[in-house]
Amino acid sequence: MTGAGPAGGAIHVVAAVLLRGEQLCVSRRRADAPHGGKWELPGGKLEPGETPRAGLARELREELGIEVRAARPFVTLRHAYPDGDVLLDVWRVTDYAGEPHGRESQALRWVPLPQLDPAEFPEADRPVLRRLQLPPLYLITPAASGAPDELIRRVEAALAAGARLLQLRDPRLERARFCALARALAARCRRAGARLLVNAEPSWLDECEADGVHLTARRLTALPARPVAPNAWLAASCHDATELARALALGADFAVLGPVQPTASHPGRPVLGWDGFGALVRDCPLPLYAIGGMRAQDGARARAYGAQGVAMISGVWDQEQPGAAIRTVLATAQEASAR
Repeated sequence: MTGAGPAGGAIHVVAAVLLRGEQLCVSRRRADAPHGGKWELPGGKLEPGETPRAGLARELREELGIEVRAARPFVTLRHAYPDGDVLLDVWRVTDYAGEPHGRESQALRWVPLPQLDPAEFPEADRPVLRRLQLPPLYLITPAASGAPDELIRRVEAALAAGARLLQLRDPRLERARFCALARALAARCRRAGARLLVNAEPSWLDECEADGVHLTARRLTALPARPVAPNAWLAASCHDATELARALALGADFAVLGPVQPTASHPGRPVLGWDGFGALVRDCPLPLYAIGGMRAQDGARARAYGAQGVAMISGVWDQEQPGAAIRTVLATAQEASAR
């Protein structure tokens, strides 16, 4: 990404999400450039007086040899590097003419979204990659209640309905039983192309054979550093700006934020409301899921406020047809993406 252009004290960079099915186009930075040798989203810095849309078209013409026909804003993030801030203005390119190729002798490749490794990219790109990899629904399991076989059956049905990101949460289970249940669910998630995170002590992760850990707010504030390896997923429960900042400092991949609306499980608890939720989303580069009183039809509203999607428990499991609730969330997100 080359060029120059300040944006409120930050270098304003435009970048493209260019997809071919479930594969993302990425290019490799020159070895002598900052972050040399890393992969990145195609794009570059705006020239003085240039609009983001015009800069995107120019950069992709110069770098990839394509003409942008249609593009829409995807996400805008600010990242602080030691030598200065970057305002990363990411656009989803939905139509273009030509075949992408490295016009500046840079390596180019198409990477399946599940295989993207954020460690191979500059830090500013990493939240964008996670947004691309995360689905619109984060499904949290109900308590196993001494019936793990029944929970496994219900999770299998949820996977068949399209759930692709799940959290196993049951604080009443002791370690051996919890990890055994996690292993059973993780195996089924892998077969379905889904991910399982465990709401448990991070030291249990290997025994659980899961994809990552979900931190409670208590664990989040007590940890001095990221508790899992970079290739494991890390999520957190947050309720305010302080906790979101802590999740960001620990290198969390995403967070749930709420409660947005009143819940039957926590009557009388203060809620953020949609406007309060939206205000926190605007100031946080992490992908965020709205939680608290979520129903299937709230998925569209959450995304309109800048969320990745919704995190749900009773909004799915307490329904007469949980699979229908899951499909509604997914269909709503697909409709929004197609616009």
